[in-house]
Amino acid sequence: METLFIVIAALFIIAGIAGAFIPVVPGTPLSYIGILILHFIKGGLFSWLFLLSWGVVVAITVTLDSFLPAEGARRAGGSRLGIYGALTGAVVGLIFFAPAGIIFGPIVGAFVGEFVAGKKSGSALRAAMGTFVGYLLATGLKAGVAMILAFYFFSNITA
Repeated sequence: METLFIVIAALFIIAGIAGAFIPVVPGTPLSYIGILILHFIKGGLFSWLFLLSWGVVVAITVTLDSFLPAEGARRAGGSRLGIYGALTGAVVGLIFFAPAGIIFGPIVGAFVGEFVAGKKSGSALRAAMGTFVGYLLATGLKAGVAMILAFYFFSNITA
């Protein structure tokens, strides 16, 4: 039975890593669930300070995941339509044009959103690139946290 729960926890860890790159999948919370399952299956493997600290890191990561693309757009002069366009472009790019769509979808979406908002093409492109930079920062942060949690998970499976 323990093996089954470890496999389930490993699937959460793997889904968490994938979720760092897929906009609609909550990557870091899934990785954290994998750590929690391992903790309870192994009879309190990690300290409560470790679990609490990583819980706070995951909460901050989830918050910044929403904030960074918007902040990138804001700093580059973007509008709300540009931000919504970037999110829509990320989802459409992922579904229909993966893997390149994951990168180019938010840029195209933000550009279209800014253009619809009445911005000229140069201004729309600048806002789109700001959104994209924020999106890349958020993705890097999520991937880093998911990979660190995966390291703790896989290095403690046999403990």
